[in-house]
Amino acid sequence: MTELSPAAQAIDDALAACIQSQGEIIRARPLAAAALEALADQVVPELPEVFCYGIRPGENASALERQYIRRQILTIAAELRQPS
Repeated sequence: MTELSPAAQAIDDALAACIQSQGEIIRARPLAAAALEALADQVVPELPEVFCYGIRPGENASALERQYIRRQILTIAAELRQPS
């Protein structure tokens, strides 16, 4: 089994506890990954590279920071999508 980051492990543990308490046997990681992907799209929408690397320096830093946060969220989602 692939070792998960602390953030992905916390999500996986919460899913396992929920599934065990309901007695259901399902693979829930893809559901959590989909939720994180939806979160990334809503909270930090992907911006075109033209905007991120455009001419306005004040906006560039902010756009780059948002895209960094988006990549962090999507990295956790990608971890949860990997087969065990």
